[in-house]
Amino acid sequence: MSLTDTAIKTAKPKDTDYKLTDEKGLYVLVKKAGKYFRLDYRFLGKRKTLALGVYSEVSLKEAREKRDEARKLLADGKDPLEEKKAQKSLLIAETANTFHAVAVEWYDKLKTKWSADHADRKWRYLENDVFSTFGNSPIKNITARELLTLLEKIQARGAIDVAHRVKGLCGEVFRYGIHTSRCDRDPTQDLKGVLVPQRNKHMATITDPKEIGGLLRAIDDYQGDFVTKCALKLTPYVMLRPGELRHAEWSEIDLGKKQWKISAVKMKMGRPHIVPLSNQAVEIFKVIQPITGQWKYVFPSMRSKDRPMSENTITAALRRMGFTKAEITAHGFRGMASTLLHENRFKSDVIEAQLAHAERNKVKAAYNHAEYLAERTDMMNWWADYLDSLK
Repeated sequence: MSLTDTAIKTAKPKDTDYKLTDEKGLYVLVKKAGKYFRLDYRFLGKRKTLALGVYSEVSLKEAREKRDEARKLLADGKDPLEEKKAQKSLLIAETANTFHAVAVEWYDKLKTKWSADHADRKWRYLENDVFSTFGNSPIKNITARELLTLLEKIQARGAIDVAHRVKGLCGEVFRYGIHTSRCDRDPTQDLKGVLVPQRNKHMATITDPKEIGGLLRAIDDYQGDFVTKCALKLTPYVMLRPGELRHAEWSEIDLGKKQWKISAVKMKMGRPHIVPLSNQAVEIFKVIQPITGQWKYVFPSMRSKDRPMSENTITAALRRMGFTKAEITAHGFRGMASTLLHENRFKSDVIEAQLAHAERNKVKAAYNHAEYLAERTDMMNWWADYLDSLK
């Protein structure tokens, strides 16, 4: 006699587990923990049991349909239990091979080679523009056409540079997928020349000595947050990238030696860097130390002292002071220093070493941070005094 839904629903657990039998090997195993659909069958002379789900997540009707599917497999000479295991393994493999899964693995493996700011920026592009579209798609199934559709949407909102960055990042993930045997090719290679050309980037800066003096006086008069003001005042003296400056930690600063030692993982070029600190820079650190010295970061976020200030803080402060993006950017202080130091006949190698630019000669690069330290120290002291004279 076949089971009814009422019979299953009203069945009560007993001291020992028991069965409610349906037809063709299907039954409900009643336990104190719940009621479970099971199918007993024989395959190659061995008795086996297939789990078909938990009542009432699976209805009696659905359980019978699963039983019939299993019996069809048996008729075809296949073991339903092994087929179920194979499907589960395939699902697990597909989950591990989604674009998102491969991207996570790629990022975790390579992020230590990038500065923290650079790594954050890479991941943010993927999170904001890629994962919602095909993050859950098997990476091997993503086509150039799908990728182009995504990039065209980014272009349509006017973010031309972002579209190019996203294309490049996706290419890195696809190539990692090829390396780890999750996909066979990189579809970004089919999209060469199809995007709107990138605009030439120009890090706006000020190089006229009179205008530099005006900028420095405006920074001294800044009326915003004091920590932001200190970061602004320090920026022209240290010649660092904005991300390197905002990630400054007190543990890196040696005011006695007048040096700031930055680890390789924080630097864009992946090499440790030493910043000789002028008297002016040391004084700024001394002023802010009583305010933020108890925390990790010299310039902590306003929202959380466990995080560095936002990457937009310096730029926003410059805008509040009335300087447009066509006049000066946070990155532009590096261009200012490079231009004026070259004009004042400092050695190019010394300037480039202090700017922590890439060195084509790898052997030479390995020694640059130490080889020019004395010359860089003299240069940084001269530069600070020169800025003060302009102010």
